[in-house]
Order: sequence, then C-alpha cells, then structure tokens
Amino acid sequence: MYRTSDGEDIFIIDAHIALWDGSPENQLNRHGEEFISCFYDYHKNLSPEEKLWPYDKFRKFNTEDLVKDVLINGYVDMAIFQPVALTDFYKNGFGDIELNARLAKKYPGRFIGNGTFDPRDGDGGLDYLEYLKQTHDIQGVKLYTAEWRGESKGYKLSSKGAKRYLEKCIELDIKNIHVHKGPTITPLNRDAFDVADIDDAASCYPELNFIVEHCGLPRLEDFCWIATQEKNVYAGLSVVMPFIHTRPRYFAEIISELLYWLDEDRILFGSDYAIWEPGWLIEKFMAFELPEDIKQETGADLTRAVKKKILSENAARLYGIDIEKQKSKFRNEKLAVR
Repeated sequence: MYRTSDGEDIFIIDAHIALWDGSPENQLNRHGEEFISCFYDYHKNLSPEEKLWPYDKFRKFNTEDLVKDVLINGYVDMAIFQPVALTDFYKNGFGDIELNARLAKKYPGRFIGNGTFDPRDGDGGLDYLEYLKQTHDIQGVKLYTAEWRGESKGYKLSSKGAKRYLEKCIELDIKNIHVHKGPTITPLNRDAFDVADIDDAASCYPELNFIVEHCGLPRLEDFCWIATQEKNVYAGLSVVMPFIHTRPRYFAEIISELLYWLDEDRILFGSDYAIWEPGWLIEKFMAFELPEDIKQETGADLTRAVKKKILSENAARLYGIDIEKQKSKFRNEKLAVR
C-alpha cells in the first residue's frame, strides 16, 4: 500500500504487468530481437536514469525480480498479468500463462492471471479459451490485434472470427477484454493497433468491458470519441504513466482529456512492468497536480479521491475485488521473495 503524508493507506491494483522471456535462447527469428529491443527503447527513453535496467536483465528477468519490484518495493497490493503470446517470434511464446498461474498460487490473493486468444486459431483456440477458464478461472484476456500469424499481420475485433471468441467469452463469463491499442512495436504494423474496431465490438457486446490499454496512443482523440459513447470502454494508463516523468505537461493533457470524456470511473492504473517499475510511477502520480489552465479548460481535477479510483477502485469493480477485505488481509502480511 502507498501511505500518504497524513497517514492514509491507499490500496494499489496494478492492472497491467507482464513476465516475459525475450532472451536470445527463446527467440525464433530476428523479429524476436526486434520486438524486445523496441520494448527496451521505450524503457530507456521514458525512465529515470536511476531506474534503467541492463539489457540482458530486461530481456529475461525472474519471478523474484517481479515480486520485489512490484509487491515489495512498488507499493502494489494486487497485480494483473496481461500475457502476450507472439508465437511467431518466440519458441515458447513471449509470455507464459502457466508460469503466471504458478506465481499467483505461490502468493495467494496478490496476482490475477489473465488469458489470451487469437481468432485466427479457429476451433482449437476456442477449446484453449475454455481450458483457461476451467483450469485457471480467468476473468479477462489480453489481446494483441497486430500479432502475426503466418502471412497474416493482424486482425480486427469487428471480424466474424473475433466475434466468435467474444461470444465465447460471454458464455464462459470472461468479462474483461484488455486490448493493446497503442504505440506500435517493431516489427508489428501500426495500423493493426488502430482503435476503430473497438467501437463495433463495444456496441455489439455491452456485456463485456473493453479496457483499451495505452488508451489508443497516439490516437487519443479517436479513442475518446469512441469511449464517450460506449460506456463499456475503459482507458488503461500503461505507457501513459511514464510521461509524468519525461513530459509532465503532455501527461497532464492526456489525463485531463480522459477525465473530460470518460470521467474518473473508467480509467485504470497500469505500470506496464517490466518496461517500468510501479514504485516511481505511483510516487510521481500521487504528487502530481494538473496545471491551472488545463483544469479551467477541461474542468478536470486530480483530487485524492480521483487518484484512488484510478489506482485501484475502478479495477476492483471490474474484477470483483473487495478492497477493505483485502486491506485487512494484507495489512500484517510480510512479503518475501521465495
């Protein structure tokens, strides 16, 4: 938990973390190195100097690093894994859903492991989605619409194939659909991350929550115009958060636009660990105030009550988390890397 200067303990849910293997041993081809190298460029360009990782560690870190950086030193009480497969680039996949599940079992109540799907996997993919629900009781999925499959370099949520999977999610009670709609990552195609297909999917399936990770950047305006009409569309702040360090005015403009168009009930904090560690992001966010001219123009304000919604309460509502119950459970718990 994050403790304020006046002694209030603020519960933190990091809604976007990952545990990956981008090491040379796991790379299937040159695209594996291109992808993790692009990740590292974001890490270098937007992190405080003292928070930079060596490249070898960044390509493949371990569960002990994650627990220390997120739960022990990062103020985070609970975190949600958002796995990415990238099986065209990595021998054993970039993320590992089973490893995430084992870590969640090792630290009860601390981690939520989401699944993933790709509509190009056909009937076999639907069976796998059912396996993930039955075995791990997943509450959400992370989707990478620009992921490659053979000659295909992406898909749209508005396609018939994707709708089969979204309907399967409804059937299985998997309600939280996290979709990467943000900056491109080499060698993936920028246009495959366009936000336009969110509009159709959200309209067709009001039973589902569509959390648009990275809130569509650099297409923030398009995202906001969609989200203001589709009340089941949410903004995930991963990638947005580190601009609080390198471009605080830009961060203020983004967060004020989100507050203006969506309101404070549909914005979720995410660190995008391990590109960035949550600790310094949370410290800077809690200290951050919007410039007066932006507040006057948009009517937005980052009060403590608003920050608490963004840092945990909104994600708790989507995932059925009782914050006060979890606070009581964790208050005297001593975490250690095991």
